[in-house]
Amino acid sequence: MNWEIDDKWTLFLDRDGVINQRIFGGYVTRPEDFIFRPDFLEAISFLTEKFGRIFVVTNQQGIGKGLMTNRNLFDIHDFMLTKIKEHGGRIDEVFFASNLKGETPDRRKPNASMAQEAKENFPEVDFRLSVMIGDTDSDIKFGKELGMKTVLLRSEEKVTEKADLEIESLTELINRLK
Repeated sequence: MNWEIDDKWTLFLDRDGVINQRIFGGYVTRPEDFIFRPDFLEAISFLTEKFGRIFVVTNQQGIGKGLMTNRNLFDIHDFMLTKIKEHGGRIDEVFFASNLKGETPDRRKPNASMAQEAKENFPEVDFRLSVMIGDTDSDIKFGKELGMKTVLLRSEEKVTEKADLEIESLTELINRLK
Protein backbone atom coordinates (compact mmCIF):
# COMPACT_ATOMS: atom_id res chain seq x y z
CA MET A 1 0.00 0.00 0.00
CA ASN A 2 1.61 3.22 -1.15
CA TRP A 3 -0.99 5.97 -1.10
CA GLU A 4 1.47 8.78 -0.21
CA ILE A 5 -0.98 10.39 2.20
CA ASP A 6 -0.21 13.92 3.36
CA ASP A 7 -2.15 16.92 4.62
CA LYS A 8 -3.90 17.35 1.25
CA TRP A 9 -5.79 14.10 1.95
CA THR A 10 -9.17 13.77 3.66
CA LEU A 11 -10.28 10.92 5.89
CA PHE A 12 -13.94 9.89 6.08
CA LEU A 13 -14.83 7.63 9.01
CA ASP A 14 -17.96 5.63 9.62
CA ARG A 15 -18.95 5.86 13.30
CA ASP A 16 -20.53 2.63 14.58
CA GLY A 17 -18.04 -0.19 14.15
CA VAL A 18 -15.07 2.09 13.37
CA ILE A 19 -14.98 4.71 16.14
CA ASN A 20 -17.15 2.93 18.68
CA GLN A 21 -18.23 -0.62 19.28
CA ARG A 22 -21.27 -1.33 17.17
CA ILE A 23 -24.45 -2.60 18.82
CA PHE A 24 -25.68 -5.23 16.36
CA GLY A 25 -29.48 -5.11 16.22
CA GLY A 26 -29.58 -1.92 18.32
CA TYR A 27 -28.56 1.72 18.53
CA VAL A 28 -26.31 3.91 20.63
CA THR A 29 -28.94 6.27 22.06
CA ARG A 30 -27.00 7.94 24.93
CA PRO A 31 -23.39 8.80 25.71
CA GLU A 32 -23.26 5.98 28.29
CA ASP A 33 -23.84 3.47 25.45
CA PHE A 34 -20.96 4.89 23.38
CA ILE A 35 -17.92 2.67 23.93
CA PHE A 36 -14.83 3.46 21.88
CA ARG A 37 -13.17 0.63 19.98
CA PRO A 38 -10.04 -0.36 21.93
CA ASP A 39 -7.59 1.04 19.36
CA PHE A 40 -9.48 4.12 18.18
CA LEU A 41 -8.34 6.84 20.58
CA GLU A 42 -4.70 5.94 20.05
CA ALA A 43 -5.21 5.74 16.27
CA ILE A 44 -6.99 9.09 15.94
CA SER A 45 -4.01 11.10 17.18
CA PHE A 46 -1.82 9.52 14.45
CA LEU A 47 -4.53 9.99 11.80
CA THR A 48 -4.95 13.64 12.86
CA GLU A 49 -1.27 14.26 12.11
CA LYS A 50 -1.48 12.44 8.77
CA PHE A 51 -4.69 13.84 7.20
CA GLY A 52 -5.59 17.46 6.44
CA ARG A 53 -9.30 16.92 7.15
CA ILE A 54 -11.20 14.24 9.07
CA PHE A 55 -14.97 13.77 8.89
CA VAL A 56 -17.43 11.33 10.41
CA VAL A 57 -20.24 10.18 8.09
CA THR A 58 -22.83 8.10 9.90
CA ASN A 59 -26.25 6.61 9.16
CA GLN A 60 -28.43 7.17 12.24
CA GLN A 61 -31.92 5.95 11.38
CA GLY A 62 -32.62 5.48 15.11
CA ILE A 63 -33.79 9.11 14.91
CA GLY A 64 -36.12 8.31 12.00
CA LYS A 65 -37.46 5.36 13.99
CA GLY A 66 -38.17 7.60 16.99
CA LEU A 67 -35.71 5.74 19.26
CA MET A 68 -33.78 8.96 19.91
CA THR A 69 -33.80 12.64 19.02
CA ASN A 70 -31.32 14.93 17.30
CA ARG A 71 -30.49 16.26 20.81
CA ASN A 72 -29.59 12.72 21.94
CA LEU A 73 -27.31 12.36 18.92
CA PHE A 74 -25.65 15.74 19.56
CA ASP A 75 -25.00 14.72 23.19
CA ILE A 76 -23.38 11.47 22.00
CA HIS A 77 -21.25 13.35 19.47
CA ASP A 78 -20.25 16.00 22.04
CA PHE A 79 -19.03 13.17 24.30
CA MET A 80 -17.20 11.51 21.39
CA LEU A 81 -15.54 14.74 20.21
CA THR A 82 -14.45 15.71 23.73
CA LYS A 83 -12.73 12.34 24.27
CA ILE A 84 -11.09 12.49 20.83
CA LYS A 85 -9.72 15.97 21.56
CA GLU A 86 -8.46 14.83 25.00
CA HIS A 87 -6.45 12.11 23.21
CA GLY A 88 -4.84 14.50 20.72
CA GLY A 89 -7.27 13.81 17.89
CA ARG A 90 -9.46 16.00 15.72
CA ILE A 91 -12.71 15.60 13.82
CA ASP A 92 -13.47 18.56 11.57
CA GLU A 93 -17.19 17.83 11.29
CA VAL A 94 -19.75 15.09 11.89
CA PHE A 95 -22.34 14.47 9.18
CA PHE A 96 -25.31 12.21 9.82
CA ALA A 97 -28.32 10.79 8.01
CA SER A 98 -31.35 10.51 10.29
CA ASN A 99 -33.83 9.34 7.68
CA LEU A 100 -35.21 5.83 7.42
CA LYS A 101 -33.78 3.55 4.76
CA GLY A 102 -35.49 4.26 1.41
CA GLU A 103 -37.06 7.58 2.42
CA THR A 104 -36.86 10.50 0.03
CA PRO A 105 -34.63 12.43 0.18
CA ASP A 106 -32.21 9.71 1.27
CA ARG A 107 -28.98 10.99 2.86
CA ARG A 108 -27.91 7.52 3.97
CA LYS A 109 -24.70 5.96 2.68
CA PRO A 110 -24.02 4.81 0.03
CA ASN A 111 -25.69 8.00 -1.28
CA ALA A 112 -23.17 10.83 -1.62
CA SER A 113 -25.15 13.52 0.29
CA MET A 114 -22.90 13.66 3.36
CA ALA A 115 -19.72 13.77 1.24
CA GLN A 116 -21.17 16.52 -0.96
CA GLU A 117 -22.03 18.51 2.17
CA ALA A 118 -18.44 18.06 3.42
CA LYS A 119 -17.15 19.39 0.08
CA GLU A 120 -19.52 22.38 0.24
CA ASN A 121 -18.30 23.23 3.75
CA PHE A 122 -14.63 22.50 2.95
CA PRO A 123 -14.07 23.20 -0.79
CA GLU A 124 -10.48 21.92 -0.66
CA VAL A 125 -11.74 18.34 -0.28
CA ASP A 126 -10.78 16.21 -3.28
CA PHE A 127 -12.48 12.82 -3.26
CA ARG A 128 -9.59 11.33 -5.28
CA LEU A 129 -7.35 12.28 -2.33
CA SER A 130 -9.69 10.79 0.25
CA VAL A 131 -9.95 7.57 2.22
CA MET A 132 -13.20 6.05 3.54
CA ILE A 133 -12.92 3.64 6.48
CA GLY A 134 -16.01 1.60 7.22
CA ASP A 135 -17.29 -1.82 8.21
CA THR A 136 -20.27 -2.30 5.86
CA ASP A 137 -21.06 -2.60 2.16
CA SER A 138 -22.72 0.84 2.20
CA ASP A 139 -19.52 2.43 3.58
CA ILE A 140 -17.34 0.86 0.89
CA LYS A 141 -19.84 1.69 -1.90
CA PHE A 142 -19.99 5.28 -0.63
CA GLY A 143 -16.23 5.65 -0.94
CA LYS A 144 -15.90 3.81 -4.25
CA GLU A 145 -18.68 5.74 -5.97
CA LEU A 146 -16.93 9.01 -5.04
CA GLY A 147 -13.52 7.80 -6.23
CA MET A 148 -12.02 7.45 -2.74
CA LYS A 149 -9.61 4.80 -1.50
CA THR A 150 -11.60 2.39 0.65
CA VAL A 151 -10.63 0.52 3.81
CA LEU A 152 -12.81 -2.22 5.27
CA LEU A 153 -12.46 -2.71 9.02
CA ARG A 154 -13.60 -6.32 9.39
CA SER A 155 -16.40 -7.11 11.84
CA GLU A 156 -19.28 -9.55 12.26
CA GLU A 157 -20.99 -7.75 9.37
CA LYS A 158 -21.27 -9.77 6.14
CA VAL A 159 -19.60 -7.70 3.43
CA THR A 160 -19.55 -8.43 -0.31
CA GLU A 161 -18.09 -5.13 -1.61
CA LYS A 162 -14.36 -5.32 -2.35
CA ALA A 163 -12.36 -2.60 -0.58
CA ASP A 164 -8.90 -1.41 -1.61
CA LEU A 165 -7.62 -2.61 1.75
CA GLU A 166 -9.06 -4.90 4.45
CA ILE A 167 -7.81 -4.64 8.03
CA GLU A 168 -8.51 -6.25 11.39
CA SER A 169 -7.79 -3.06 13.40
CA LEU A 170 -6.90 0.59 13.04
CA THR A 171 -3.51 -0.28 14.54
CA GLU A 172 -2.90 -2.45 11.47
CA LEU A 173 -3.75 0.53 9.22
CA ILE A 174 -1.39 2.83 11.12
CA ASN A 175 1.43 0.32 10.80
CA ARG A 176 0.86 0.23 7.04
CA LEU A 177 0.80 4.05 6.80
CA LYS A 178 4.06 4.51 8.73
